[in-house]
Amino acid sequence: MFAIMLTTQTLVSPHVPKNEFERLVELSNYDLDYSSLEGHFKDLTKLAAKIAGTEISLINLIDSFTQWSVAGYGFPAVQMDREETVCQYTILGDSPFEVRDLSDDVRFKEKTFVKEEPKLRYYWGIPLATPNGHNLGALCVLDKKMKTISPEKVEMLRIIGDEIVSRLSLLRDMDELKKSMSTIREDHKRVAHDIRGPIGGIIGLAQILQDQGDDNNLEEVLEFIHLIKKSGKSLLEMADDVLSQNFHSRNRPKLNKKLEYNLFTLKEKIYDLYAVQAKQKEVALSVHLKSQNGDIPFPKNKLLQILGNLISNAIKFTPKYGNVEMHLSLAEKEDGNWLIVSVRDNGLGISQERIQEILSGKTNSSQGTKGEKGYGFGLPLVKHLVDTYHGKIKIKSELGLYSLFLVRLPVGR
Repeated sequence: MFAIMLTTQTLVSPHVPKNEFERLVELSNYDLDYSSLEGHFKDLTKLAAKIAGTEISLINLIDSFTQWSVAGYGFPAVQMDREETVCQYTILGDSPFEVRDLSDDVRFKEKTFVKEEPKLRYYWGIPLATPNGHNLGALCVLDKKMKTISPEKVEMLRIIGDEIVSRLSLLRDMDELKKSMSTIREDHKRVAHDIRGPIGGIIGLAQILQDQGDDNNLEEVLEFIHLIKKSGKSLLEMADDVLSQNFHSRNRPKLNKKLEYNLFTLKEKIYDLYAVQAKQKEVALSVHLKSQNGDIPFPKNKLLQILGNLISNAIKFTPKYGNVEMHLSLAEKEDGNWLIVSVRDNGLGISQERIQEILSGKTNSSQGTKGEKGYGFGLPLVKHLVDTYHGKIKIKSELGLYSLFLVRLPVGR
C-alpha cells in the first residue's frame, strides 16, 4: 500500500526507477484528480482482496512526492509521503514484489503501519505498467498475518492490474473526447452565428425587392442583385471553409477544451488534496484568491499536476510550524486570460545554482527538513509542464529564509 523512496537519476540509488522523469511525465499526462477515482476502481480492490485472501487491497499511484491510495478495500484511501511506503520497491521493476513479514524486514519494521495499528505483516504488490513501460503505481494486497499467494492467483492479480491501467487510459480518453466535443460545439456555434449574417442579408434584400414591386427601377435592382451575389459568395466561401477545416489541427488553440474549474473550485480542490500533507507535517497551508474574475471558467489541463508539485515541494522543505501560502488570480489580457499563481514558503530556501538547474530541467537531489531524501524531479517536472502549457515560471529564494515560485499559465479567452 505504500509507495517508493525516490532519489534522482544523478545519484546512485537502488530505490529509483531508471526512467523516473519519463514515468512522472506520463503520469501527469493522465491528468488525474486523485480524489475522484475511488468509484471507478472500488470493485477491483475488493476483487483483488478476495482472490488473494487478504484483509486489505489498495490501488496506489505514485507522483513526485506522494503515494495516493485512490481506491481501497479493508483500509481507507489515504495519501502518504513517498519515502514512507512499500510500493516504492514494487515500481522499480516489472515483477511482483513480496514481503512475507514486514516486521522482520529492516526496511519496514520501524514503519508506523507495522509497529502500530493495523500492524501489517504481509505485503504483495504488482506494478501498474503502461504500454510505454512506465509504472504509474502499484496494486497491492496486505494482511496482518503472513500469507502465500499461488501462481494461479498471481496471474489473476496481474489481470486485475492490467484492467486498472486500461480503465485509467479509458478515463483519459473519455476526458479528451469530452474536450473535443466541447470544441466542436463551440465551432458549430461560431459557424451558425457567421452563417446567419449572409443569409439574413440575402433574405432582407429579397424582401425589399418584393415589397417595392413595380417601384423598383433597373439601377436599384442591379444594385440589390450585386449585394445578393456578394452575400451568396460569402456564404459559399464559409461553407468551403467548414468542409475543408481540420478541427483538430495543431494550428487551432490548444486550450480550447472543456471548461472545468474557476478560482473558487480550484482553491477547494487544492485544500481537498493537499491539506492532509500540510497537517501531517504540521505546516500551515493557506490558499488566497482575488475574487475578481473568480467565477470565470478555465480548463483544468494539468493544473493539479503543476500546482500540486509546487505545494508538495513547499511543504516538504518547510519546517514544522512553518507556512506555505498560495495566491491565485485570473488576469484578462488582450491575448487571452492568464492564471497567475504564486507559492511561497518560509523553508530552507534554494541556492541560485539550484534555481538555474531547475529552470534548465536538471534533476539534482536535495534534503527535506526531516532529512528526507530529495527526489529531484518534482520541480523540473513543473518546469516541463509549464513549458508544455506555453506558460512562464520564475523562482526567487534566499537560503534559510524563503522560496517563492511565480507561475503564469494561459487559460484561453
